[in-house]
Amino acid sequence: METLNNLFLIIAAAIRGLFTDPYSVWADLTMSVVGCIMVIIIILLNILVLSIMERKIAAWIGRRVGPNRIGPHGWVQALADGLKLMGKEDITPAGADKFIYKVAPIIIFSLPIMALAVIPYGEKMAPVNLDLGIFYFLAITSISTLGFFMGGWGSNNKYSLLGAMRAVAQMVSYEIPLLLSLLGVVMISQSFNLGVIVEAQKAIPFIFLQPLAFVIFIIAGMAEANRAPFDLVEGEQEVVAGPFTEYSGLRHGLFWIGEYSNLLVLATLTTTVFLGGWQGPGFFPGWVWFWLKVGSVIFFTMWLRWTFPRIRIDHLMNLAWKVLLPLSILNIMLTGLGIYIYRFVIGG
Repeated sequence: METLNNLFLIIAAAIRGLFTDPYSVWADLTMSVVGCIMVIIIILLNILVLSIMERKIAAWIGRRVGPNRIGPHGWVQALADGLKLMGKEDITPAGADKFIYKVAPIIIFSLPIMALAVIPYGEKMAPVNLDLGIFYFLAITSISTLGFFMGGWGSNNKYSLLGAMRAVAQMVSYEIPLLLSLLGVVMISQSFNLGVIVEAQKAIPFIFLQPLAFVIFIIAGMAEANRAPFDLVEGEQEVVAGPFTEYSGLRHGLFWIGEYSNLLVLATLTTTVFLGGWQGPGFFPGWVWFWLKVGSVIFFTMWLRWTFPRIRIDHLMNLAWKVLLPLSILNIMLTGLGIYIYRFVIGG
């Protein structure tokens, strides 16, 4: 069990052992490159699993069979869809701003990779360990708003632009309660470092100490990730496919990968901040517990998607500004009061 727990540390030590000085600049650079490659592999493998998993869950909830043609019980369907998508013609609209049009999907695809690089997948298993990890994470994910707007503006299509404007309004609105919901966790753990936040949950996960923050974070996170019932950015009946309307081929595939990558980003941060990260009983390695928790969060969000209908745009904005924002401020006040009572009344 100890070997499984330290599997990635053993691999890292073996890679560093290839250099004369294990902690030279070249060794550190190699480890950074290996870490980035591992994050990309994690994302691509998860995309294959999540896409077919969502279709299976949708079929199960709707009492349908679901995809069952490609591979055993249809589990290779996602790979077949990806290969078909790569074979489609890549068309650039005649009136498009070609540079912005081509850069937008690259931004949407690359940002989740940068965000997932600071997640601790196990004890001492963060590809990049930053003291301001949670601050960096939120800063990187907020840039995705720019990618959506560039896709809508660069396409020179009215439906794309309307969808992009929706994306900006929605994502900027929900970033505020999302950020404020995490302040309670930071106040308790007294750190922005994601590894330290996980260690602070050794006795009790923060979902029990911050239940209101957890609810706010999940709702705001799903809106940030454009997950139903908050997927107004690509409401088919109103704006066709939103910012993605004019995209085809591999570029459309990058948007598709980015959508599921954002779901993975939401699930990993939820696991790290509220569910204790890699912490768990000793009969599984820490990184196994981490991915079991991530899978549970993803299943929960998919269940919500196929349970609730898409809400109206005015209801969406009212929920952010009139409900979640006041509740997140209230949670900060209650957390401060709780810390004061614990330290100076009970502790004193």
